[in-house]
Amino acid sequence: MYALDIVWNPSKGIDLGFFTLHFYSLMWIIAFLLGFYIVKRIFKNENQTNEALDSLFIYSVVGIMLGARLGHVIFYQPELINEDFFSIFLPFKFKGGIEFTGFQGLASHGAAIGMIISMYLYNKKVIKKTVLWILDRVVVPVSLGAVFVRLGNFINSEIIGKITDSSFGVRFIQDTYNKYDVVKITGIKDAKEAYAALGNDPKYAELLEKVPFRHPAQLYEAFSYVFVFLILMYVYWKTNKSEQQGFLFGLFLVLLWSVRFFVEYVKEPQNIERADWLLNTGQLLSIPFILIGLYFMFMYKPKKKVS
Repeated sequence: MYALDIVWNPSKGIDLGFFTLHFYSLMWIIAFLLGFYIVKRIFKNENQTNEALDSLFIYSVVGIMLGARLGHVIFYQPELINEDFFSIFLPFKFKGGIEFTGFQGLASHGAAIGMIISMYLYNKKVIKKTVLWILDRVVVPVSLGAVFVRLGNFINSEIIGKITDSSFGVRFIQDTYNKYDVVKITGIKDAKEAYAALGNDPKYAELLEKVPFRHPAQLYEAFSYVFVFLILMYVYWKTNKSEQQGFLFGLFLVLLWSVRFFVEYVKEPQNIERADWLLNTGQLLSIPFILIGLYFMFMYKPKKKVS
């Protein structure tokens, strides 16, 4: 018995005629726009200028996106460096023919590293306080952004969960059958129409039955990150912990990466070669972030006070 009993087979974007706006891209846009609004409130509370806010937005977008992409390649898909180098930086696949794919493959651990580096540069070039002062504030919107990124993963049927007989199983048709498979097995040349037929036409019921129910791990993460965001908002606005350099940044690291660590237990491994490891890549990468977070929460003593 499946409480959700969802056959997940959505369109992945809005066809504008000359361009398809992918929902995954839309989730990133929403994340950055909401983040901008939240930081604007925080910077107003901190008496910072609009010029400093505009620069922060640019540094954040470049640092997070570049870090997320490079992180995915380094941690999960290093073969791209030799096999399809330009696809790392461009929204196209070149191996086997040029194909527009969007930016597929963005790693949250890489995004975190990219954010830290970009905030270091932002502090040095623009605001000239301390890196931790900035990080203590930007982690609040970043935690909300993580919600929308995982919703985008759910829409894309990626970073899926393990097969389950629990009551929360979801069938990810587009994970089991890629667009080439679905065209071949249905005989329908248009992939969108083929997917729609597979999900709705009774004559393909046998093929649909081969799609297993899986944990919607993306939704587990997204739901948990909502609480990470609410906790950080409360701590920033309702307590004096924002005055303790590094505390909010450390709390963010502990909460967000703890969620990631435990949700990984119900995820399919992203690197099949490491599937038999005691802890998967995502968990191993999360542990240092959690330890660093604990250090900044309870042990760090700032050498420089911020006015």
